[in-house]
Amino acid sequence: MSSPAKWGDLGPRIMSGVVIATLGIGGVWIGGWFYLLLVAVVTGLLVWETARMTNPQQRGEAVQVGLLAAVALVLAQILPADFTLPVVLAPALVAVGLMQHNRLILGMFSAWIMLGGLGFLLLRAQGGVTWMSWLVLVVIASDMAGYFVGKTFGGPKFWPRISPKKTWSGTLGGWLFAALVGLGFVLLAGAGGHLIWISVIVAFAAQMGDIAESTLKRRMGVKDSSQLIPGHGGVFDRFDGMVGASALLLILFFFNLLHITAF
Repeated sequence: MSSPAKWGDLGPRIMSGVVIATLGIGGVWIGGWFYLLLVAVVTGLLVWETARMTNPQQRGEAVQVGLLAAVALVLAQILPADFTLPVVLAPALVAVGLMQHNRLILGMFSAWIMLGGLGFLLLRAQGGVTWMSWLVLVVIASDMAGYFVGKTFGGPKFWPRISPKKTWSGTLGGWLFAALVGLGFVLLAGAGGHLIWISVIVAFAAQMGDIAESTLKRRMGVKDSSQLIPGHGGVFDRFDGMVGASALLLILFFFNLLHITAF
């Protein structure tokens, strides 16, 4: 049996999710420069939060790194394709050289975030609204299912040292609902059957993104990535799963393991 206290954070979680989802869906639907700038701003905020967590004494430099990340993502879409990867990874290298502490961690997280941002742009450009809608729904469905199933059934912890709140029941529930989202796109949008297992892998990547950010916060001794979302933490706290999922899709595409075509 679950007690009412377990659901104390449900209200803020739903409200922030609705606002973020509305803004995200609007950006995906409109596309073009609006979507590019939206992704660039979010990516810049994520890098800024990471730099700020790892080097709290260098607030000014953290802002500079975040701004560079946003600008780099825009430039990557303007410059010839040969410059895309160097430009996207440049902010991570600059962050390593500019900040004084936790350089390896900052560099790895910054590169991961930048690749995730590039993945969002690639998926929208080559797969259109349908593919982006699939990605958002997979991440949201797996996250919400993991939350509700985990709270309801509890059970053994998935990774107690790193993420003490996550359970195996919630993790498996998230995978199941991700598969159902994939099945829905197979039946309703005419996608290939392989999208079902890809949805599960993407859900797993999203869960790992959540765990990675939790690990970073635990190591840095902070509760939230920032206070940008009143009463609910920072942007990274809400987008860690999306970054994990998007970065994985970019890697699959790069190694020709995933073909992003409109369906």
